[in-house]
Amino acid sequence: MTETMDAVGRTALLTAAMRALESQRPDRLYTDPYARDLCGDEGPKLLDEVWGATFPPHRRRAMPDSLDVNAIRTRFFDDLLQRASLGRHSQIVSAASGVDSRPYRLEWAQKVCYFEIDRPSVLDYKQRRLAGARPRVAHRMIPADLTAPGWERRLEEAGYDATAPSVWLLEGVLPYLHEDEVHRLLQRIRTLTATGSLVAGDLVNAEALTSAHARGQLDVFARWGCPWRFGTDAPETLFERHRFTAEVVQPGDEGAHYGRWRDPVCPRDVPGVRRIFLVCAERR
Repeated sequence: MTETMDAVGRTALLTAAMRALESQRPDRLYTDPYARDLCGDEGPKLLDEVWGATFPPHRRRAMPDSLDVNAIRTRFFDDLLQRASLGRHSQIVSAASGVDSRPYRLEWAQKVCYFEIDRPSVLDYKQRRLAGARPRVAHRMIPADLTAPGWERRLEEAGYDATAPSVWLLEGVLPYLHEDEVHRLLQRIRTLTATGSLVAGDLVNAEALTSAHARGQLDVFARWGCPWRFGTDAPETLFERHRFTAEVVQPGDEGAHYGRWRDPVCPRDVPGVRRIFLVCAERR
């Protein structure tokens, strides 16, 4: 049932449908055995709508394959979170976690506690769909809207320790926020993190918000009620403003290729190119 899910919540079903398709590929970058149940019947329909608008039949592909983008993004953050958790980062906070299944499908060190923050409707839907499944990690769900006040207190009441190193995941979140909301969120995260903590997330550039090639996809999201609102050509500067030092790659760069990327990776100084950034930023 998706009638209790808002527009951005439905995009979580879209990405779950992509994860379900990826899990069926012989060359898959990961396996998500929960994705089919999580996307339900609605997820594939949403994916068909986006796919049809992004890649109309009988036209040459003018954008990277969204299934490849999603597969690389998912694997990139899988690796990043697991690598960090094997070190000194014992807390993971997935902010606006959607219907991600990482607590259930990945192996985690015993010390790790995995927190998920999202709106009550999304977490309720997820719990119903995963009824009977057991997470492989100490797991806490915090029902809250990241743009509303008060979730910091709920997170700490759930056992989060702001003095200990943590990793915050902002996957598929920032493009849907207004610019002032992005800055407020990063500042709120900064107040909750110890030196050496990490923030990982994906961003698009300004061109991605207006590109004619992306118009079909952008129009679908707007029609659903969740338009892309934020993009930046300088993700390093965005995080530097909040005293995080960011390392940034694009899908297809070394460390974000996985044998899947099929298109040229244009240097950052080439204008007029739609870009996706994968970011890992460390708190100073």
